[in-house]
Amino acid sequence: MIRKLLLRLVNGPSRPAAPRVVPHSRHGVSRNGISACARRVTSKLQEEGFEAYVVGGAVRDLLLGRDPKDFDVATNATPERVRALFRRSRIIGRRFQLVHVLCGRDVVEVSTFRGKHAGDDGDRGHTDEHGRILRDNVFGTREEDAVRRDFTVNALFYDPTSEEIIDYCGGLADLKERKLRMIGDPAARYREDPVRMLRAVRLGAKLGLEIETGTRAPISKLAFLLESVPASRLFEEMLKLLLSGGSVQCIKQLRERGLHHGLLPMLDVILEQPLGERFVMLALQRTDERVRDDKPVSPGFLFAALLWHEVLAAWRAGEASGKSTMLALFEAIDRVIEDQSGNLSIPRRFTTDMREIWVLQARLLNRSGRRPFALLGNPRFRAAYDFLLLRCESGELDPEIGQWWERFQHAGEDERKSMLVAGSSGRRRRRRRKPGSSRTGADDGQEES
Repeated sequence: MIRKLLLRLVNGPSRPAAPRVVPHSRHGVSRNGISACARRVTSKLQEEGFEAYVVGGAVRDLLLGRDPKDFDVATNATPERVRALFRRSRIIGRRFQLVHVLCGRDVVEVSTFRGKHAGDDGDRGHTDEHGRILRDNVFGTREEDAVRRDFTVNALFYDPTSEEIIDYCGGLADLKERKLRMIGDPAARYREDPVRMLRAVRLGAKLGLEIETGTRAPISKLAFLLESVPASRLFEEMLKLLLSGGSVQCIKQLRERGLHHGLLPMLDVILEQPLGERFVMLALQRTDERVRDDKPVSPGFLFAALLWHEVLAAWRAGEASGKSTMLALFEAIDRVIEDQSGNLSIPRRFTTDMREIWVLQARLLNRSGRRPFALLGNPRFRAAYDFLLLRCESGELDPEIGQWWERFQHAGEDERKSMLVAGSSGRRRRRRRKPGSSRTGADDGQEES
């Protein structure tokens, strides 16, 4: 009896209250706001006798007047049944199986209603010693699925056929009050999945929602739970946070909540380099502006900015020891990438972009000869130039250098030739060998190629 009571307190009531069904006339979200692929998926499932709804962030964003980036569908059909109904689909996931349905380039993620992760039989779910869910292929009802979601604003179901919104957890009221509230007991839900702490901060900053007091209170005490989360998953969540359009506010809140100092290596990189703090915050501000303006953002560029002052310090130390400019830079890049590979788990596709942006920083300082003309044709020139402007704006470089490159890009051929700066690279020119003389030293006086 006591065990059942404890389970009920942790997991919430065995059956939630009757849902609030809101017609289109009261919420104003039209089926036309739903992607054609998501409408096709829900329609097909309903025709086959299943329940099917657009759920989660798409419904929330439409109610806030935002354009959803993707659409998720929830149904009572099993993954195998969904897979059989849609020819272009595949089952993914281990912790909880999902189906990706493809319509041209569009992908709709279809999930089966989730049930409680633990029951009286004690084996319906698998958790670790902290309460984190490890395996969760447990199916349930629409009602159970609603209370299993994280925040009330993410637990709304939209039926494209009837254009009704079904609300079990008070998400509509919380959206109206601009509140982000955890469903159930916040401490227990954070123990189930510690990444929810990061998600609360990200969604609050991104959507302009205030994190409700009870939802916010346990975060500082439970921050240590993030140590048990795989590095790859932390990287994915931090990437979402940095590309949310509210990264500056997110960083401030993460610091206030104590979610740094070893728990999030990427956050340590951002917050614990006083000499580069202005540069990093400028990079984050520019990224936020691009996201809000719906412009493309390069993760490689952002990570290059976050780690730049580590590269810069190692680069200067190498030059001070007598190494050539480019050798010192290459060694600094290799060292920083190697040091951070275990902590940040940055994918290779991003580190390649980072290396190219960093290498071009040295070459952009050479404004003599044919080098500037060749750089204009480099596919990474624009990214490296934008990076250079951040260095100028943060006070690291003379603003004249950025102004020179801005003018050089738009000048005619004759004007470009007149703008060249003799000896701007600071490197020694190659000496001509006298006839019959032997070369001493493989790279004595050699210019960077």
